[in-house]
Amino acid sequence: MGVMPGAEEFYFRRGRIGCLLIHGFTSSPSEMLLLGEYLADMEYTVLGIRLEGHGTTPEDMMRTDHQHWYQDVVRGLQQIQRDCEQVFVVGLSMGGILALYLASEYNTDGVVALSAPIFINNYKLRFLPIYRLFRTYEPKQRKTLPVDPRYNIAYDKVPLRCVTSLLELISKTKKRLGKIKSPVLIVQSKVEHTVKPESAEYIFKNLTGVEDKKLFWLRGSGHVVILDKERNVVFEAIVEFLRKHSS
Repeated sequence: MGVMPGAEEFYFRRGRIGCLLIHGFTSSPSEMLLLGEYLADMEYTVLGIRLEGHGTTPEDMMRTDHQHWYQDVVRGLQQIQRDCEQVFVVGLSMGGILALYLASEYNTDGVVALSAPIFINNYKLRFLPIYRLFRTYEPKQRKTLPVDPRYNIAYDKVPLRCVTSLLELISKTKKRLGKIKSPVLIVQSKVEHTVKPESAEYIFKNLTGVEDKKLFWLRGSGHVVILDKERNVVFEAIVEFLRKHSS
């Protein structure tokens, strides 16, 4: 499938410290691009990967699942490791869950989980098996964000088959949080309407093998914290985390 203009992967080769950026469910690398440009300006090497089935069409995404998406994350890690001495993984929403799962299986120098979902604020999920008997897609409500639209290229409908796979990924990741050893920064807004804030508390509590972990709360942002009005605060927190754990 052809990739939508602006939804392509991006790779900024700069210094020997790398950042692997992972976008969220039904979105594209574009939502990580503003952060990627910021990090590149600070001389970090940045790879923003595109997960399979994303940035093309919802029909294309329908043919994928969390195993495909995770394989892309592993590929991205291996690619950036060839160019960098240290690699940090930064993921938004489902990308945060994929980043945590990656850190439970591979050596990373740190993880930043942004709005990572453990508990999703959608009552329809309990009826998902029934919904899937009658429909294939669900319309997606998209919030207008205070950035150029080129930073927010995503689908307007959600393949329900992929929602089931996302829930499976979350379930698997919950069981692996205790295996993570690398430092973790968790960023979560208290007022967003997609992911319940207790998701961040659950992740923090269950990172039992992590000596250096931090929960950073926001109080004025929606779900996409790196594109909302507190984005500069988030960018600064991420850079502070990278500097603290860089050689």
